[in-house]
Amino acid sequence: MSQTGPVGAFDPPVTAVRRTVSIALAEDLEPLGDLTAGLLDPDVSAIAEVVPRRDGVLAGTACFSETYHQVDPSVSVVWRARDGERITARSIVGVVEGPLPSVLTGERTALNFLCHLSGVATATARFVDAVAGTSARIWDTRKTLPGLRALEKAAVRAGGAVNHRGSLSDFVLVKDNHLGSLSVTEAVRRARERWPGRTIEVECERIEQVAEAVEIGATMVLLDNMSPDEVRACVELVAGRLIVEVSGGITLETVRAYAEAGPDLISTSAVTQSATAFDLGLDLVR
Repeated sequence: MSQTGPVGAFDPPVTAVRRTVSIALAEDLEPLGDLTAGLLDPDVSAIAEVVPRRDGVLAGTACFSETYHQVDPSVSVVWRARDGERITARSIVGVVEGPLPSVLTGERTALNFLCHLSGVATATARFVDAVAGTSARIWDTRKTLPGLRALEKAAVRAGGAVNHRGSLSDFVLVKDNHLGSLSVTEAVRRARERWPGRTIEVECERIEQVAEAVEIGATMVLLDNMSPDEVRACVELVAGRLIVEVSGGITLETVRAYAEAGPDLISTSAVTQSATAFDLGLDLVR
């Protein structure tokens, strides 16, 4: 199994993991707990293996392990693969061992996290693979499932991409709706006055806006819904003076053409908002 980056780089904040898992378990267990597992003998032990049904990239192991920790701390979860590793169908990536009722109670919640986040990582890896050999890097957007942003952004890192803003407080991004009331020049000037030292990015739909952003000294430009040829012209205009991001309807089929146009970053919501769940199962072996 190969890994896409350094160990630990893909872990979401511990507080986010604990909080999100607690909410998910409450959905499943309130008000009376697992009625069906309550029929089983608590002294019966079980061993189950985490097995992918297809090839992909693993993510979400922290949430999976935390689920079982909150259900029953006596349940052991041992991973044979880490977040960010490329995994193959029918391999064993983890082993769960503990009381049978607890193993079954935590199964669905644990797998929900693992399948969703591995789906994000796998979708991300496809985009990363598609631009391999170019200078462009893939990054995500704020189009994430409510309450899961920190977890999904960690899964994006596991897939080999980088993170855009985590929140609206991270940096200034002047978009088209803001520019309905402000010029590019005025928006950048106000941002510099109110938030000195912060990154200032300007969304541009025309090359004239790019030229204005360069002139006023923005940090970045976001080229929105432009063709690869238009992106190439803007990259030549910028000439390395700003970071250039490209966004807007980019697909796996078109991302390579955009990457070859020379931007620094290509952002897509497809890796989070449209990611298909990755199929993993928890197979009882004893």
